[in-house]
Amino acid sequence: MPANRFNAFTDYGVGIGLRVPHYDHILSQKPVVDWFEIISENYMVGGGHALKVLDQILDQYRVVQHGVSMYFGSAQPLNREHLRRLKELTKRTNTPWLSDHLCWGSVDGRYTHDLLPLPYTFEAIRATAARIREVQDFLEIPIAVENVSSYAEFHESEMTEWEFLNEVVHAADCGILLDVNNIYVSSQNHGFDPMEYVNAVAPDRVAQIHIAGHSKFERYTLDTHDHPVLDPVWKLYARAIERVGPTATLLEWDDNIPTFDEVHAEALKANRYRPEGNADALPLPMEEREEVEA
Repeated sequence: MPANRFNAFTDYGVGIGLRVPHYDHILSQKPVVDWFEIISENYMVGGGHALKVLDQILDQYRVVQHGVSMYFGSAQPLNREHLRRLKELTKRTNTPWLSDHLCWGSVDGRYTHDLLPLPYTFEAIRATAARIREVQDFLEIPIAVENVSSYAEFHESEMTEWEFLNEVVHAADCGILLDVNNIYVSSQNHGFDPMEYVNAVAPDRVAQIHIAGHSKFERYTLDTHDHPVLDPVWKLYARAIERVGPTATLLEWDDNIPTFDEVHAEALKANRYRPEGNADALPLPMEEREEVEA
């Protein structure tokens, strides 16, 4: 089940994001890493240092592309020039699948550079699925859409977020990038059971999983990606892996970035919960084992 048509039948393990502070370490030390995720927009350029580094990475590692500006839920037409450059990059990286967010973020050509939640309506399903299909047909590789963390809801919504996600990916015939940290963050902000969300997602469409750290404030929880994964997110990840199998997993760490070894060690903790295991992963403490089993 984890190797499916939505991730091009690949069998990737645990990866981390390719980030500038780690370039020199990776190129000089050549650490053993299952795969790297890159932010597509950082490399959609005609040349320069970033592309030079990427080509060196591609010589040694598997890479998967992740986007932050497709805005599948926006009402304006797709940017054809953006798609053209994106397709050029997919050919360069040979990414097996490409992911971006189930959100909107642009109006009349103006970009908010934020991942804004959609109203969970049947009209939004039809419009969003049509855009995903158009992108997937143009790029000629599988697309996986990611659930976003949210801090506001729409009165117009006609269903839950997980129902909306399932309906969109069915209508678009695409995959899911299941971000369990985003599920937890949104559940704290909106008062739903995050485990109900994980249990409801169509397991046969999950192409990839994201894990990350978040920050809890007095009135809201924020998706910060600036420290290790917290216990409730690991519990959701454990349940997700139980349902979907050992799916390609990516640790996001995008602010206050520590050393490469620290980030990689945090990512490898995911192997505690994956059926095939990994000798590099830390053993699961007995109290955590009991909580997961419960």
